[in-house]
Amino acid sequence: MGVSLVWLKRDLRLKDHAALHKATQSGSPVLLFYCFEPNVVKDKHTSRRHLRFITQSLEDIAQNIPSGSLYCAYGEILDVLEQINQQVGIDGLYSHQEIGLGLTFDRDKQVSQWCDECDITWLEFPQGAVVRGLTMRTYWDKHWQQVMRGQLYDVDCNQVNWFSGGNHFNRHVDLARFKYEEDAADFQKGGETQAWYVIDSFFDYRGKEYAFSLSSPEKSQKHCSRLSAHLAWGNVSLKQVYQSVLANWKKPQWRRSLVAFTSRLHWHCHFIQKFESECEMEFRCVNRAFEGMPRIAGDQFTVRLRAWETGHTGIPMVDACMRSLIKTGYLNFRMRAMLVSFLCHHLELDWRAGVAHLAKLFLDFEPGIHYSQFQMQAGVTGINTIRIYNPVKQGQEKDPEGIFVKKWVPELSNIPAPLVHSPWDLSEMEQLMYGIEIGSDYPSPIINLKESYTKAQALLWHWKKREDVTMESKRILATHVRER
Repeated sequence: MGVSLVWLKRDLRLKDHAALHKATQSGSPVLLFYCFEPNVVKDKHTSRRHLRFITQSLEDIAQNIPSGSLYCAYGEILDVLEQINQQVGIDGLYSHQEIGLGLTFDRDKQVSQWCDECDITWLEFPQGAVVRGLTMRTYWDKHWQQVMRGQLYDVDCNQVNWFSGGNHFNRHVDLARFKYEEDAADFQKGGETQAWYVIDSFFDYRGKEYAFSLSSPEKSQKHCSRLSAHLAWGNVSLKQVYQSVLANWKKPQWRRSLVAFTSRLHWHCHFIQKFESECEMEFRCVNRAFEGMPRIAGDQFTVRLRAWETGHTGIPMVDACMRSLIKTGYLNFRMRAMLVSFLCHHLELDWRAGVAHLAKLFLDFEPGIHYSQFQMQAGVTGINTIRIYNPVKQGQEKDPEGIFVKKWVPELSNIPAPLVHSPWDLSEMEQLMYGIEIGSDYPSPIINLKESYTKAQALLWHWKKREDVTMESKRILATHVRER
């Protein structure tokens, strides 16, 4: 008898795990399996912070099952699967569907072909409420509700017939290889245990101020759920989180925050579904007609991109957000949108110039949400409201005392609000008074915000009215708009 092999991907947990639940019913010993694939590890979207979070999650799983029941390998997936099959035999392969990048989709097609050739049944289970191959959204919202209120696929790990020889495969990798502990202190820790600590603290006290804090880059760090990374890597399922909301629905004085939080859970699957239905958006504009929109190039492109990537644009709120993201891997939604808007609208760069950079920085990088949101904020869908964020206004409204800016741009720590959000307005005497020289101690603005706003507004509205953009927009609406 061989093993029932549960292939872990972005579902690094033991509870509400449909693939594990099904494998335990097979009658064969169960082996959990994770593969660090070289092409994924080295991909432009992957960073040390991702690998560390994955490693922490795998360590947490290993602590809750018998030794040797989790096999972590390094190598090409087909080589590793072939090795397992030759040494112990694979009675069945079980996994969740991965709504991933082009390279993981191509990989999955190769695995499917290999399974067919080896006469191995591969059972895949949906991630959340995302429907594979969906082309229209008829009754999609009803489907979402049915899934989120459905059965939790839990197993009693003490009753599972575990396979215990996973440590003896010769492609076994020591997880210490991917821990990168030297810079771990400022990042959220991965794992199912940690995820439930975050959930419990959110519903105990942190989440009460959610609706009033989610747009603040400083307050959101405490009062937002902080579950995005745990959801992205599957330490918990969206269904578990939604049912936790329902369990807390009647908490006094929490309704506004719970309604706001629930709306985010709804659009989580919505945007991943958009990516699943049109995964080409990883490489091109959703609205193909925007491919010809003029963007800058040459030396100007390089200088602007580097300033944006490193947080040295001379625009305090932009720089603070980028530096915070570099250091912690977290940033609230509004400020993420502002970073993309600044890149594409004010700096006039193509969205593809920055999409992989932010993917590497976001600890919660989720391909479907990332690409769908990036293009929406870049204004290249043709169907969404055009938003050109003014970073000075965002700073004045969402960080009125300059607490967040001064924390991450200490060069400006002596400048009082609201001047800290536009230090280029300081006179020479004020610069002397506050002990700073703009252009030396802190960069002069890389662009003139008023001029860049006016130019971007004219360009985007002109482009959106074009006939080819309008025609493409009709196709997009037919594919992605939800019908209730």
